[in-house]
Amino acid sequence: MNESELKQRTKAFSLRGLKLIDAKPETRAARILAGPFGRAGTYVGANYRAACRSRSSAEMISKFAVVEEEADECGFWL
Repeated sequence: MNESELKQRTKAFSLRGLKLIDAKPETRAARILAGPFGRAGTYVGANYRAACRSRSSAEMISKFAVVEEEADECGFWL
């Protein structure tokens, strides 16, 4: 898988997460969980793109670690 394909996949991941939030029931618990889930889900794509623009290998590795952390957080909130 190349950089362009991963950019598309991380963007699709973010958009699917937002659709899931829009489809949630209107309960207090769902509203509480939607916030951190939505932020983490959209940060996956944004941080992947930032990693692609890294100025050094160390910076890229650091940003990829953030992408992995945000994806893991999405899994937690699900």
